[in-house]
Amino acid sequence: MKLYYYEMGFASLLYTIVLVVSQLLLQHQVDAGMPLRIAIAITPVIPAGLMCWAIVRQFRRLDEMHLRIQLEGLGFAFAASALLTFSYGFLENAGFPHITWHWVWPVMGMMWIIGLRVARRRYQ
Repeated sequence: MKLYYYEMGFASLLYTIVLVVSQLLLQHQVDAGMPLRIAIAITPVIPAGLMCWAIVRQFRRLDEMHLRIQLEGLGFAFAASALLTFSYGFLENAGFPHITWHWVWPVMGMMWIIGLRVARRRYQ
């Protein structure tokens, strides 16, 4: 588990740095061509991919019981995130403010945490 924390911590820190730098560059490179702006805009995807890689590596290190708990947590996260994002999308049609897609990942993460807590409690 300690290795996972290092891998995920490094990837998260790198993501934060790359995201901030890319946003600053996009603000200051308004005259840059579209291909350069696109490249700058998607650079945070690289450390986000490292976060996904850290998660997959951690899953491979888990035993069957912990994998089952993770599966139940992810199943809950998938369904709850879909329900929340669809619901808010419908509320936007009623006049609620538009929220960017950037919020989908944090919502999924929070739902995963909730799902894990429920699943862990079930197997205690």
